[in-house]
Amino acid sequence: MTAATSTTPATGAVRIRAAFDAARAAKRTALVPYVVAGRPGIDACVDLVEQLVAAGADVIELGVPFSDPLADGTVIRNATRRALDDGMTVAGVLDIVRAVRACDVEVPIILMGYVNPLLAYGLEAFCADAASAGVDGLIVPDAQQLVALRSAASANGLGITMLVTPLSSEARIRELATQSTGFLYAVATTGATGARTDVADATLDLLVRARAAAAGVPVAVGFGISTPEHVARLAPHADGVIVGSALVELVEQDAAAAIARVGELAAATRTA
Repeated sequence: MTAATSTTPATGAVRIRAAFDAARAAKRTALVPYVVAGRPGIDACVDLVEQLVAAGADVIELGVPFSDPLADGTVIRNATRRALDDGMTVAGVLDIVRAVRACDVEVPIILMGYVNPLLAYGLEAFCADAASAGVDGLIVPDAQQLVALRSAASANGLGITMLVTPLSSEARIRELATQSTGFLYAVATTGATGARTDVADATLDLLVRARAAAAGVPVAVGFGISTPEHVARLAPHADGVIVGSALVELVEQDAAAAIARVGELAAATRTA
């Protein structure tokens, strides 16, 4: 008797790496749109994520609303406040992920948030519930040294993404790449998030250094990336490109326009 072949899709850190591998094989950089969980509404957010994937998103970064998002600029802060005012919670974010998975969306979903809400939930319980809901990875900028979070994530198969900046040394980049079981996040500029007008030479230098030091760990670049022209310039130098504030601003104005913009961004991801 021939053994049955499993068709169960990869999950967690494995699914994240597979998405980057698939983009690389297609001679593209992976496109990672960021949206705030619960915007422009809970049900509308589920539909938005589904349509962003249909438009070309390779990975979804879903922001967990928090009352004091220190690394985020005005656009994301305002969207976060609206989500909180509408009653969004950590548990509510996981409900959104469950609903997205129920729509047969199979791309990686990574939660970006801050550590205080996760501590209030309980790190072990949160990581277990996140994995069960269909979350694949975590980005928690203010908890990069929190071993308990990395351990709980690892125990549940979740990928952890660490962040490096133009000020990071090669030794520090290597250390954080080793700890990144999802991908390594190259922060294009220091300071808060927000759209910029161009791609700085320092960003390209960071990507060269990060990819050399990361030893095969995928490197995605974010902060300030907003246009197809930005994506096209960065695509040959990065494994992934993250678009956040510019997309969040569009979602707040017109979700359909945000979906169309992701299609335009996806068209700019070709590396060859």
